[in-house]
Amino acid sequence: MTDTSLNQDPLHPPAAGAGWGWILAYGVLSIVLGMLAFLNPFAATYAATMVIGAFFIAAGLVSVAAGIAGKDHEGRGYAIGFGLLSLVIGLLMAFSPGTAAVSLTLLVAIWLGIRGALEIGLGARFRRGRGLMIALGVINILLAVYVLATLPWSALTLPGFILGISFLLGGVTALVSALHHKKGAKPFAAPEV
Repeated sequence: MTDTSLNQDPLHPPAAGAGWGWILAYGVLSIVLGMLAFLNPFAATYAATMVIGAFFIAAGLVSVAAGIAGKDHEGRGYAIGFGLLSLVIGLLMAFSPGTAAVSLTLLVAIWLGIRGALEIGLGARFRRGRGLMIALGVINILLAVYVLATLPWSALTLPGFILGISFLLGGVTALVSALHHKKGAKPFAAPEV
């Protein structure tokens, strides 16, 4: 009896290494972004602050519009209140990027810590690249601790450095995975259960 629980056609299995180019492209893009962020950390921090501020402004505008348009909706007040709060935060980020950089620095630290924990957990399940993925996770957790320890003085450049390092290491990890996958290994190969 053939096991088709994984929705694979036993007569037409996927080609070994199919899609490795996308993983490689992701790795190359991550390395380029990492180098750019590392070469100009202030610009990377400023750009990240402005992009996040723009997202808050957009979310705020849409939420206020939804609240105004939803006249009979029970969440109307919430939508308008959430929208106004998002607008205020977005405008503060846009017009006070230094203050926003401190908040962004805290978010980067949280993001790095969670990402590191996930990478360690995933790396422990890998067959190939286990040490590299676990090392990436440990480095990201150490970077999160470093970010928290250096606040508020380094908030204007540290997020840019941290993002640069993280993107560089993530790109190298993706490149290694892509090359293994090109040779027929499963992408980000974990042991089969």
